[in-house]
Amino acid sequence: MLVITGLPERVDAQALAGKSRDTLALTWEERRWTRKRVTTGAGREMALALPTGTVLEPGRILAVEPEWYLVVEARTECLLAVFPETYEAALRIAFDVGNRHFTLAVDGDALLVPDDIAMAQLAGRLGVRWERREAVYAPLGGGPDD
Repeated sequence: MLVITGLPERVDAQALAGKSRDTLALTWEERRWTRKRVTTGAGREMALALPTGTVLEPGRILAVEPEWYLVVEARTECLLAVFPETYEAALRIAFDVGNRHFTLAVDGDALLVPDDIAMAQLAGRLGVRWERREAVYAPLGGGPDD
């Protein structure tokens, strides 16, 4: 079994020429927890044992092998889309979401939060319109460059 303990620094297109592309589709939480066994899109079983604090960004190459290479993809997940009517309502929602130690993303006029009973109850208590949505989750402040 392949164990990935570090990420390739720089991989140019020439190094990937002629190799098959395999993918590892992960949700937001899965892209943050990088010590686990995984199965790739092509059915390869491997283990991730990356340093604590590693966040796997979509498009990141995880491994380059003689015949194939592995790339991270963002998998869609169930989220709540909350639609504040005013700027002040958006700030209140953002504050309350953060106060509960949840993350938040912005998608047009919607705030996206994890599909969790606490978030649904919060939206209901604040009286804002919300809906469930399948989408890729990329919360604010969620990556190493944020």
